[in-house]
Amino acid sequence: MNPLPAAALPRPQSSAGSVGNTAPTSTAASPTGVKGKRSRKRESSSASEQDEYEGSFGDKRRQPGVKRACNECRQQKLRCDVVTEPLYTTCTRCQRLNLECKIESNFKRVGKRSKNAEMEREIVELRRQLGLQQTSPPTTGPTIKAALSTSVSPTISHLPAHLDQYMGSEEAVASLMDLRSGLEGGSFLRSPNAQLLLTRRIGDIVLTHDQVQELFQYFFTFHHPFIPFLDPTRPPDEYHQSSPLLFWVIVSVATRRYDLSLLTALAGPLSELLWKTLAEVPQNYIVVKALCILCTWPLPISSTSSDPTFMLSGLMMQIAMQIGLHRPSHAQDFTKFKVELREEELRDRVRTWATCNAVAQRVATGYGQPPTTFFDWTLAPSGAHEPSFRLSDDVYGRLLIETFSNKVTKALYSNRLDPVGLVSDNERWTHTTFLARDYEDLEQKLQLHGSFSTVYLRAANLHLRLSAFFDSPSSNGYHMDLFALWRSTTLFLEAAFNVNTAAGNVLIYSTNYILQMIIAGGFSLLKLMNSFFASHVDIEYGRNLFNRTIQAIRSISVFPNDLPNRLAEVLAQLWRSSGAGSRRAVATNDSTDSSLQLKVKCRMSMSLVFDSVWRWREEFQAQGRGNLESALRNPTNPDSAVESSATSLADNGLAPSALVGGTLTPSDGFGGESNYEVFDPLNWMLDGLVDLPYDLPMGPDLEVQGLT
Repeated sequence: MNPLPAAALPRPQSSAGSVGNTAPTSTAASPTGVKGKRSRKRESSSASEQDEYEGSFGDKRRQPGVKRACNECRQQKLRCDVVTEPLYTTCTRCQRLNLECKIESNFKRVGKRSKNAEMEREIVELRRQLGLQQTSPPTTGPTIKAALSTSVSPTISHLPAHLDQYMGSEEAVASLMDLRSGLEGGSFLRSPNAQLLLTRRIGDIVLTHDQVQELFQYFFTFHHPFIPFLDPTRPPDEYHQSSPLLFWVIVSVATRRYDLSLLTALAGPLSELLWKTLAEVPQNYIVVKALCILCTWPLPISSTSSDPTFMLSGLMMQIAMQIGLHRPSHAQDFTKFKVELREEELRDRVRTWATCNAVAQRVATGYGQPPTTFFDWTLAPSGAHEPSFRLSDDVYGRLLIETFSNKVTKALYSNRLDPVGLVSDNERWTHTTFLARDYEDLEQKLQLHGSFSTVYLRAANLHLRLSAFFDSPSSNGYHMDLFALWRSTTLFLEAAFNVNTAAGNVLIYSTNYILQMIIAGGFSLLKLMNSFFASHVDIEYGRNLFNRTIQAIRSISVFPNDLPNRLAEVLAQLWRSSGAGSRRAVATNDSTDSSLQLKVKCRMSMSLVFDSVWRWREEFQAQGRGNLESALRNPTNPDSAVESSATSLADNGLAPSALVGGTLTPSDGFGGESNYEVFDPLNWMLDGLVDLPYDLPMGPDLEVQGLT
């Protein structure tokens, strides 16, 4: 290697005086004059860079212990106040950013251009590998825009849950780019045509912006009319920013009729996100909105013991009151920070609080449990005089309906002097009479509020009239109560079957509460049509309505083996085995008897459902015939051959009981009272036979039984 010319070498630093006395050199007299100037420029530049790097701190450069910048500050070309002597002291920037502050003699800066070039080369290589692995063009289902313009069907489209049209391998998935621009990691990815795509990710599920838009549009078109308390005009990104839990709950509800494979994949990550969010304190009131939706459309289950809906309903109310949602105008009293709410924010809190109470009451009614509602001044009619507290007619009408349901529960099922909370026969008749008048007034007030208010109003009336099963056959007005029950059952079922929106009939998108009341209506028909009362009603109409009820429950069911499908099968088996609705059965049951009495009485109006399943279990145990696992593969047609109660369930083509050794023992849960759970008899035969294709994590310390 040739040595550098002398003029190019850096000159030693001299004093300021000697520099000033240096005589200028003529370029003409010296052939190296130009090179000398360039050399001095380089020398000056080198010196200035060194001063800027090591002496840019002014007086700090001359302080003892300040040697050089740390690695992190050198990488960013920033000033550094690290101290190495006598004790090593981390610089201010590394302390603030929680970085590792160290000085390495062999450290070299990494240029951004070279790093970006390396990333580009990696992307090109990944795209090349992706092109080699793709052997056929991707296929996608029809878009929701086309689906909305046609008739509603159970399955509209299929979402590629892992972005198969963009990603063909695990290596491609790893190419999700973290741009480190303030957005969350993995929020972007590049498609094969080099377009930058915004994505949303939970667990291993990745959805593009367009897919999220379709799912949100699907939710607000078909599901949101059941509980209209969100703003459909807000973009999905705003929902994600306000609460990731609310965002993914909306997505999961939309997938119930959009893509079952995506719903299956979402179940686990969504449950983990749910319990992780609930573990955080304090909460945001947006989380209450997510719980409202999740309690309205719970994740499908096959086991009643793993259903957290009632528990989540209680958490929803507790969180709402803890953050002061029930006192929206005094939110400052529930936080240590200063809170100033605008009128729209205040109105949104009132609307959320009203929806929260309505959902909590429906959950309590549907599960036959005491309500956790709190209908206070904020939701009283007096609050409607203030603009900020005024609810829309639709929301307020539904709130009035659930307030009536709450009054029914407290009047008929909250007797402190009774072991199971029931009022006496005389008191029941008096309370029922006054409640019936309240219902008529409410019906007149809400007669123009649309089909949704009608179906909720009819459900509240059924909740009232189901108390007839607790009446004594010898009590006055027993037959009148049964006629009122028959009328309320038929009116509710007809209203539920014909619930419509601008998109058409939305029965298959019904809420869990409406489904529970349809099931109760089905068992009410079964009970009445299989008793002396059947001789007083239209048999053909009752049989036809029962068949439509079975079809409705099966259509609302999400998975072939979920809980609604099992209950529909129980209804069909009981109807067929008992001969309900047959003229021969009616002829032999024309006198008043105690056949309508219930054994299970602890579940309020839902006691009928639990009692009927209990009786079905007893018949199953006594005769050892039939099981739901095989029946779900070949559903029973309740009207295929109506026979007497002596007809064997084996004629349904059901296989023998799927028990160990083919025997029934107390340890199997079919004998003895030691295993009987009075508040959940559904667990006896509806748990653990057929499991859904996903696990639902219930929290870090909770184990889900019956799910694999």
